[in-house]
Amino acid sequence: MHFRKADGINRRDLFKVAGAFGWSSTLLAAGTMAGSLSLSSLARAANSTYEKRFTNAPKVTLRFGASGFNEKNLLIERAGCLEFVRDLEERTDGAIRIEFIGSNQICGQLNCVDKTMSGEIDIFAASTQNSAGGAPYLNVLDYAYMFPTRASQYYFMYHPKSQQILRDPLRTRHGLQFLFTHCELRGLQLGLGWSDKETVTSVDQLAGTRNRVTGTQLGRIAMELMQLNPIPVPWEETLDGLKQGLLDGAETWPSAVAYANMSPVVSQSVDLRFFCGTEHTAMSASVFDRLGGDLQDAVMESAYLTQVQIQAANEAALVRTVGASTPQLPGTIFAENGVRIASISDEEIAKAEQMCSPQYNPAPWEEWRDRLNGWAGGIDTYQMIHDVAREIPKDTLPENVEPRRWWRSA
Repeated sequence: MHFRKADGINRRDLFKVAGAFGWSSTLLAAGTMAGSLSLSSLARAANSTYEKRFTNAPKVTLRFGASGFNEKNLLIERAGCLEFVRDLEERTDGAIRIEFIGSNQICGQLNCVDKTMSGEIDIFAASTQNSAGGAPYLNVLDYAYMFPTRASQYYFMYHPKSQQILRDPLRTRHGLQFLFTHCELRGLQLGLGWSDKETVTSVDQLAGTRNRVTGTQLGRIAMELMQLNPIPVPWEETLDGLKQGLLDGAETWPSAVAYANMSPVVSQSVDLRFFCGTEHTAMSASVFDRLGGDLQDAVMESAYLTQVQIQAANEAALVRTVGASTPQLPGTIFAENGVRIASISDEEIAKAEQMCSPQYNPAPWEEWRDRLNGWAGGIDTYQMIHDVAREIPKDTLPENVEPRRWWRSA
């Protein structure tokens, strides 16, 4: 676990509080406290949280493997994990209790999905792209330039067609109940070797570079078509690869760079926006089915509330915490570490789209497109998502997308 340097808490103190009140109560308490923490203030907050959570005996206890997330970095990338835990426990008056296990203690980005499908844990949080290695249907989100903006991503996630195109096939094929997600679009995060080079303005400047790719198979297709030489590297090893110069860059999104403490080894954040960066939370469908009607309704309502919270909080954090804006606010993570935002014009984005998207270059996508369409019951997954993503104006702000309960919207 990690706390701010100003906090007067050492590792032994933290384990002492967690030993008395449990890790979930301690992290939930820490996540709500502003300013500097002391041992006594954390203990009081953890005790209050513990008493609130343990007033009633739970009907079910669920294990939540949250890959590398903890109460600190969830304030940088607002993936909503602790908000979901807090709301669901309160909403069910303690009938559902969640054991939150983050900081890669029980699973990481690449295997949380496998441990959920095998029943070792009940809920997990990781990117859909890393999870696609274990649950290949998640590739359906990763066609190049299918989503033009973050607003279009949120719009799709709220849309009732997301049930047909994403959620139902994922449940049928992999036994996973997709709950909620943060939304950003991936670009290239260039290492320190690009510190003294001009700010990137075109994909042409990146041709021939060596770049880390996630577990997504479709993301690799796009990178190959743009000559970005995708190299599969586990998330946990990416920082060292950039630091040692083994990689020119990594395909990921700004808040991932910030929360993973990668900013000191990144010089430029190139805003290519070429496919999804979606840090999602899902649960075992069989566990969900065993909950019964009232508790299932509570899970869905908490997922909806968390999705709304993420939509607002992550947009604010991108500007005020991460520094993924032009100009950057002083004191943000990118500004403090000298990470430049490399903005790409609409004309250059259109050129990159013509290089690699299924709309303009369909042949390289045909095998995966046919496979995903078959898994989804024969629908054209790319075209349907592409069309939904363009139902709203391109200049719609992400925070202005209207929330909808996707499972019962008409």
